[in-house]
Amino acid sequence: MEYKGKHRKRFLLVAVNAKYIHSNPAVCSLKSFAGQEWQDQITIAEYTINNRMEDIMAGIYGHRPDVIAFSCYIWNWEMIRDILVELPKLLPGIPLWLGGPEVSFDAEELLVQYPMLSGIMVGEGEQTFKELFLHYVWEGESGCRELEEIAGLVLPTGRTQDRKLTDLTDIPFLYENPDTMENKIIYYESSRGCPYRCSYCLSSIDKKLRLRDMSVVKKELQVFLDYNVPQVKFVDRTFNCSHTHAVEIWRYLTQHDNGVTNFHFEISADILTEEELSLLGKMRPGLAQLEIGVQSANMRTIREINRSMDLDRLERNVAAIREGNNIHLHLDLIAGLPYEDYESFGQSFNRVYGMHPEQLQLGFLKVLKGSLMHEKAAEYGIRYMDKPPYEVLFTSWLPYEALLRLKRIEEMVELYFNSNQFTHTLPVLEGQFSSAFAMYEALANYYEEKGYHTANPARAYRYQVLLAFAVSCDKKRERLYKELLTFDIYLRENSKSRPEYAEELSAHKEEIRSFYEEEEKQRKYLIKYKEYDARQLSRMAHMEHFEYEVWRTDCEETIDSGAYVLFDYSRRNALTGEAATMVFAKTGKGIEYDKLLCMCGSGNNGFKSKD
Repeated sequence: MEYKGKHRKRFLLVAVNAKYIHSNPAVCSLKSFAGQEWQDQITIAEYTINNRMEDIMAGIYGHRPDVIAFSCYIWNWEMIRDILVELPKLLPGIPLWLGGPEVSFDAEELLVQYPMLSGIMVGEGEQTFKELFLHYVWEGESGCRELEEIAGLVLPTGRTQDRKLTDLTDIPFLYENPDTMENKIIYYESSRGCPYRCSYCLSSIDKKLRLRDMSVVKKELQVFLDYNVPQVKFVDRTFNCSHTHAVEIWRYLTQHDNGVTNFHFEISADILTEEELSLLGKMRPGLAQLEIGVQSANMRTIREINRSMDLDRLERNVAAIREGNNIHLHLDLIAGLPYEDYESFGQSFNRVYGMHPEQLQLGFLKVLKGSLMHEKAAEYGIRYMDKPPYEVLFTSWLPYEALLRLKRIEEMVELYFNSNQFTHTLPVLEGQFSSAFAMYEALANYYEEKGYHTANPARAYRYQVLLAFAVSCDKKRERLYKELLTFDIYLRENSKSRPEYAEELSAHKEEIRSFYEEEEKQRKYLIKYKEYDARQLSRMAHMEHFEYEVWRTDCEETIDSGAYVLFDYSRRNALTGEAATMVFAKTGKGIEYDKLLCMCGSGNNGFKSKD
């Protein structure tokens, strides 16, 4: 049908994101796919769940749209429901549409519950939205398609025919305008669908794996590289389920690395090949980070949720990746799965914790509408919240009291392990317990018994509490824990407020001053501070005296006369942010300047002890 410019329908796509830095690629994809000639009639309005509902409504009203569609997910559904009730009072008679995973599986019921809705888009939305948009553009004209003729809709009169899957390469690139990449996390999709059938996951519904054409993918990735985008998150459900696809992308990123951009991938680690492991090992530290969903180490649980996983091979592959010290590893567990009780979950935790990831996410089962887990919830005795995110309350194996204990443990893992602020203290403290899980359990109990607050934002507070906990468990090594915490805090920041538990440095003041004066005369170690004098060096770097070899994993014994550690903040580890550190001997004359005992700390990026 020829367009002559008289049908100026304004279509508003509304996204309510979880955070400001998040973007909504779904609505961007809908708008792009509609066609270049219609872009000025389609507007995207993005808000966050932290905005007041009144402000969102005012923003929508200000656009004066003719049609509105909301993108619905578990994090925004409650707010959108409230808006649906109030918005018709401001914009009476305006067509209201919904789309997204949160409304695709009970659409008929929602249309009864919210009679102000014109309908719901279900399944893949690009082609459906384009046809829906054109329906409103040409509404009232001869030849206009009726809503009942558009596939992929649920209407008050019934469901239309199913929508065929879209060729992924037909979807336009979402980031042609560089301005859309500013101050946002960039999401990128190179595949859709998943060959696996995990019962808790909606991706298992779309069983056909579709890949975007590789020549197109490379061209689009180069845009991110050319603009030095800080981070790109691939939303592919299992990125490496196609070996050739993963290898070609990883090889391209390695060969065209700009030294800045980080790429995030969700992978299945047990299917990694030697070729893939070799490619990952060659990447610049910080080029890639991998999220690996282990979910459980209980093999009966794994079978019950329809996962196929070789846990031993997964463990070996994770160890192989860690050897390169260049890939940020994020491993996931899910509490509340079938056949996983409190003790079993503790065993799963210890197995995954022992793989030494940078992040260990202890998540809780969410019973999503449309998933097999939703269908079998009653069979498993799973009770969950009626409101989003539909999180588990208890199961036949995990009572509510046990789940609450796991919630408290999760807080400890977030505060102390996932913060990466206690990388030397925690391994030593763990030795006082039967397992890592037992340590976090005891720490959670200590917080509760003492009435400490997990929400306290002050980093010093967390250090003080951990010291008190360590001393309560192991009084005889109080000095060691104080030094470990001192080492940990200075690894991450040149703290101007000296920790209360740190050794008084006045006895070492002259030795430290002399070291910086020698460094000013002949720059040997702080090589990136060439233009600064001794006083400036002492402020920009930090030197600390230690009695224990806290930079080592076996630091039980004290050092004769102690040693000095220099923290160089001009060099940091790309994965952890830890400063480079150098250890110097102490003699009766002070710091033995020319006796560098070792270079330690991950900030040295591969320097080993000279011993």
